[in-house]
Amino acid sequence: MDFMADRLLDGRAFRLLNILDDFNCEGLVIEVDFSLPACRVLRCMEQVMEWRGRPAAIRMDNGPEYVSHTLVSWTEKQRITLIYTQPGHPQQNAYIERYNRTVRQEWLE
Repeated sequence: MDFMADRLLDGRAFRLLNILDDFNCEGLVIEVDFSLPACRVLRCMEQVMEWRGRPAAIRMDNGPEYVSHTLVSWTEKQRITLIYTQPGHPQQNAYIERYNRTVRQEWLE
């Protein structure tokens, strides 16, 4: 799971939430909006759980979106382990980083 940000031609910033299945590298969700608060992230995760079942763990970086109390308490209730990658080591979450690059180069540019 990872966030991306970009700008429209008029200068407004927007964000994308990308959720991938680590096992088969399949893109499960791309949520796009000008703001993606924790409640939207949880709604996306619940949708993924309806389709695929509860994941054992979620891998993510240490971005401020992921250390929110809302997300941490939700994952504890769901018995989902949070795996944080080390800062400056994108290879620890290589599939999502490559996916982000593909989204940026092939869809946004």
